[in-house]
Amino acid sequence: MEPEPRRSFPPVEAGALLAVVTLLAVGAGALIGWVAGSLRIGLIIGAVVGLPAGVSGVYLRYHEYFA
Repeated sequence: MEPEPRRSFPPVEAGALLAVVTLLAVGAGALIGWVAGSLRIGLIIGAVVGLPAGVSGVYLRYHEYFA
């Protein structure tokens, strides 16, 4: 019985996941900042939270390719 061939890493899917998670966090931060009265601070906080969240999401989804 032959081993199953490894699937190649899908960089487009990983990039799309990174962008979506990051933009969702930035959007949520902007919305919260707008409600709180400071859109600029909300955008900054959303970006600070969104970038690590996006990277973590990509790692959790594709961790078998990084081993």
